Amino acid sequence: MTFERELAAALDAARAAGDLIRREYEAFAAIPDAPAHITTHVDKASQELILGELHRRFPADALCAEEDTPGLAGVPHAGPRAWVVDPIDGTRGFARKTGQFSVMIGFLLDGKPVVGVVLEPAQGRTTYAALGGGCWAQDGDADPARCRVSARPIDECVLVQSWAKPGGPSKTAQLVRPAGVKETYSGGVKLATVARGEADVYANTYEAFYDWDICAGHVLLTEAGGRVTDLSGGEVAYQAADFSQRRGLLATNGPVHAEVLRRLAAVTT
Repeated sequence: MTFERELAAALDAARAAGDLIRREYEAFAAIPDAPAHITTHVDKASQELILGELHRRFPADALCAEEDTPGLAGVPHAGPRAWVVDPIDGTRGFARKTGQFSVMIGFLLDGKPVVGVVLEPAQGRTTYAALGGGCWAQDGDADPARCRVSARPIDECVLVQSWAKPGGPSKTAQLVRPAGVKETYSGGVKLATVARGEADVYANTYEAFYDWDICAGHVLLTEAGGRVTDLSGGEVAYQAADFSQRRGLLATNGPVHAEVLRRLAAVTT
């Protein structure tokens, strides 16, 4: 089974949302001390645009998304065909005007992620994938380029993570002991960074996060040749009753996966 229609719809919706977000971003007054869980009117406007486009093309599909907006009313939120949307992933980066945020649109078939789009409006970059079709990145109007994860071994690996508190490395960095660290807002940006081979490890060790935080990026990693599991090495499951993820996430280039799981064991014990 191929997913050309679903991928085309996700790309069109993400690009339209990206145009909206860029316009709003230019006029948005930065909030230097924006908290981690901030939301803005732009999040809601982006989500309504995306949900409207997806529902128009696939009216029988379920819609699952981060914000409580009218587009979620009267439609199933889980099912065999389900769209999973984060209208601005990394809103803190948007509010602080760091440029580190993304639009994330994923598609689940029978609970498995098969289409993913991560669009970075500030950079004009889109990383996308569909099951069996590989992972691709497009910068602006340039031709898309095939993405592959790196082959770096554990002693050369690069960790991508959220911004650490001043004064020392994060707990994850202490455990993984990477050769280098990249810091950014947005789980979508982090997952895309590993998929493009610019980093090798992304670990989400939060006690709880949600399907929309990882669904789109999950497909990018697997189609780029990487590996995605929970922090026990098990398969990531979607569509819990509250759409939460409570077993963490590890996304890597593959070769380092088992060793990183071992080093992170202190987080889960």
